[in-house]
Amino acid sequence: MVVTFELNGSKFMALNGGPNYKPTPATSYVIECATQEEIDYYWEKLGEGGRYDKCGWLNDKFGFSWQIVPAVLHQLMTDPDKAPRVIEAFMQMSKFDIQTLIDA
Repeated sequence: MVVTFELNGSKFMALNGGPNYKPTPATSYVIECATQEEIDYYWEKLGEGGRYDKCGWLNDKFGFSWQIVPAVLHQLMTDPDKAPRVIEAFMQMSKFDIQTLIDA
């Protein structure tokens, strides 16, 4: 009925609430990635059998929502000159491309 698990060093506990409690995008898990290779890895592994969305979001095959984001995104978004260009760039993306965001 209850399971505990660890993802990237963070501990979680999940309760099997039965068919009345399905996962929704109201709760998502965020994975910050230092490299493009990490983004590519998690994007493919978690998205397999699920659904890919825009701006780094995907749903895994169980219906859970994930955000696969570059760790550098926060830094880029806090630069007032660069942030509008970064937003414009990532709004066109499904999976994040770190170099495109840096070059924006």
